[in-house]
Amino acid sequence: MNKNRYKFISDLCLWSLATPIAYLLSLEGVVQNAGDILIVTLILLPFKAGIIQYMGYHTRSWHKVGIRDLFMLIAGTGLISLFSVIWSIGASGILFLPLNVPFIEGLLALSTLGFIRLVCRVSHERKGEKLHRSNGDTKRILIAGAGEAGTMLAREMLRHPESGLNPVGYLDDHKAGNSRLLVGIPVLGDLEDLPRVVRNYSIDEVLIAMPSESGEVIRNMATLARDAKIRHRIMPPLHELINGKIAISQIRDVDVEDLLRRKPVQLDISSISEYLNDRVVLVTGAGGSIGSEIIRQIAIFHPKHVVLLGRGENSIYTFQQEILQSFPDLAHSTIINDVKDYDSLRRTFEKYRPDVVFHSAAHKHVPLMEANPEQAIYNNVGGTRNVSNLCLEFGVDHFVNISSDKAVNPTSIMGASKRACEHVVRSAASKCTGNQRFVSVRFGNVLGSRGSVIPLFKDQIKRGGPITITHPDMTRYFMTIPEASRLVLQAGGQAENGMVYILDMGEPVKITDLAKDLIVLSGLQPDIDIEIKFKGIRPGEKLFEELLTAEEGTNATHHEKIFSARKNGFENEQFDYLLENLFTAAGSNNRQAINEALQAIIPSYLKKQGKRKVG
Repeated sequence: MNKNRYKFISDLCLWSLATPIAYLLSLEGVVQNAGDILIVTLILLPFKAGIIQYMGYHTRSWHKVGIRDLFMLIAGTGLISLFSVIWSIGASGILFLPLNVPFIEGLLALSTLGFIRLVCRVSHERKGEKLHRSNGDTKRILIAGAGEAGTMLAREMLRHPESGLNPVGYLDDHKAGNSRLLVGIPVLGDLEDLPRVVRNYSIDEVLIAMPSESGEVIRNMATLARDAKIRHRIMPPLHELINGKIAISQIRDVDVEDLLRRKPVQLDISSISEYLNDRVVLVTGAGGSIGSEIIRQIAIFHPKHVVLLGRGENSIYTFQQEILQSFPDLAHSTIINDVKDYDSLRRTFEKYRPDVVFHSAAHKHVPLMEANPEQAIYNNVGGTRNVSNLCLEFGVDHFVNISSDKAVNPTSIMGASKRACEHVVRSAASKCTGNQRFVSVRFGNVLGSRGSVIPLFKDQIKRGGPITITHPDMTRYFMTIPEASRLVLQAGGQAENGMVYILDMGEPVKITDLAKDLIVLSGLQPDIDIEIKFKGIRPGEKLFEELLTAEEGTNATHHEKIFSARKNGFENEQFDYLLENLFTAAGSNNRQAINEALQAIIPSYLKKQGKRKVG
């Protein structure tokens, strides 16, 4: 508090002193009308104090002064100068105030206030450099990447000597740049020179600061660091860092996007903003990985109101706290409700009258649903029927159901339940009126979501292994949580009612390769530091997943990475009757009856495994 008071007084004194000095410079050192000079100085004093207080000049760190602080100084001093110019023109007969004095004073104030801040910053950084050199426990850091991210990272380390990180140099992929000094730190070689630079400069750790590069480049740098027997960490994407500021604590060990063997899918903003802007949006499963990310993405499109609906009170509460902090202007309501509870769900629709609904609430764990098949029917199929029927009743414009690649030629209860959900949505779509659009979106495996393999593998690596995989040849399509959410929003903006939309996720990835990449990116070696063990395929699992059935085929959409299934294998006749049979079978808790009821709706169910007789 005292430090801020001293800074306030310092700024006010220097800024006030600029007024008489401006007079002296304007009058070429000849003192005249001293009384007027004093009066002008005193009149401007409270205005300058108000600007300092309002702009918060005294509360900002002078050790970390940057471009934004300079702009604020220009704004404040410019405002006072403008006021003085107007005063000079309008009150020229009352007080002696030459027209050039406000301009001179503004330049003096800006130069003086800016200079003392620059001196503080340079002094702090030099002190940091000396501390780095004198501290024997300091780590010598090599930064891979000499772009904006790398230089920001180096500057942050210099500002924070207490972090114990001393930036020794950069590696850069532009050969012409190897003689440069950036923030006073040299570029020591190309990216491929990492082993030589580590050896010649006694490097203790490599920080990979290339947030815009592909996962392949990051994996290559991680492999080079591993071969050089040097610890490495990875800097997160700049868009994830608040206000573009990098903190040492935000350097991460590994991110799921590093494991994605393709470019992430981006948003087509124009088609999304049209149907989300100023609309009431309801998201089921709002506390889950996908539901919560959908809401984060929705927030930037300025919805009128967002309804967070979920049955897990802890996850909904935790996410609501995040919204209050990250999106304070987002109008929202939280509803603890189960999608199986039709009456409570209807009251929610009646109260909020949503225009857009994203349905992400579902049971998704394959082995757990194999052990509890009736719950997959009640929650996944029954919940989807409840939500879609209410969307029809209350005239919802856009309804997007989240499905899974496990719904294609399903061999598990979970996959079959999601295929049945697609049929439920398609049936509801056939009853739509006007401009209503009811669609499903077929996902691959979502990297980093709750229950996915990545958190499990990370935990196993932390414990020293082994990583457990069901089968060496098992492959899956993968996408990140943000990608999955973008696909949902994008699909909601597509024009065709009743469609099943599919993301182009590139080639499927072997789970074994994914595990090896994660081990390498963690700075370890597969089968040396971390063992990989195979434990056999679990009930309901397939070696590989598919995005389409053989008869479906695809049509292109307006988005290059999204396709629609031409034929969904759905017959509307007798569907309601078959659905009631399914719920009756679930009520009997008879696995064989459930299987037969599902096969009546989905003829391909279990065909790839043959009928399993489970009592």
